[in-house]
Amino acid sequence: MQKPLTQDKNIGDNIEVEISVMLGSADLRINQLLKLGRGAVVELDKGINDYVDIYANDILIGQGEVVITEDETIGISVTNIIRKNG
Repeated sequence: MQKPLTQDKNIGDNIEVEISVMLGSADLRINQLLKLGRGAVVELDKGINDYVDIYANDILIGQGEVVITEDETIGISVTNIIRKNG
C-alpha cells in the first residue's frame, strides 16, 4: 500500500527538466560550415539587446535576458513566461 502524498511533498519535486536557451540562429551553406575554424564568428539573427528564448525539454516556456552572475558565469534573467492554455 502506497503512502498518500502530504502537503509538504509535491509529486513533481524529483522530476528533472532540461533547460536550454537559444541565443539566436543562422543559416549557413555546407561549404561555409566546413570552413569554420577556431576564432570564426557566426552572426546570429538577434541583436545584443533582444530577448533569448528559454526552453524546457525542447518546449518554449519563456523569454529572458542574458546576464553575468556574481561569480561571473552566464545566466538568464527571466522576463516573460509563456503559458499555453489547453
